[in-house]
Amino acid sequence: MAETSLHGVYRAYIDCLNRRDWARLAADYVHDGVEHNGRPLGLSGYREMLAKDFEDIPDLRFNIALLVCEGPHVAARLAFECSPKGEFLGLRVDGRRVSFAENVFYEFRESRIARVWSVIDKSAIEAQLARRG
Repeated sequence: MAETSLHGVYRAYIDCLNRRDWARLAADYVHDGVEHNGRPLGLSGYREMLAKDFEDIPDLRFNIALLVCEGPHVAARLAFECSPKGEFLGLRVDGRRVSFAENVFYEFRESRIARVWSVIDKSAIEAQLARRG
């Protein structure tokens, strides 16, 4: 897949996530055998993981801060400002607004996301919660 095309596909994928369009996610963007951080989730498991994220964080919105494509790979830094309910990443956030980033790498196969490696900057959230007491 050409790098310019991969940019467009990835941006459309992020838009699909933000619209919570699970049917389109399955049809157009995610491979049936998708893996996340080395765990084989399959399409249904990946969709369930994302749906739970939106359930736990009602105002969740994916924002691309940095995007690099070198087919078949995409590297992105995603920026978030949101208010997770209850516990998030083992931290008692309880609806407080937090800002953090996620560094994520994707491998595309057959024009769809097949493997995802993701790391969330938990220390940024810890620092914000500590400042607020």
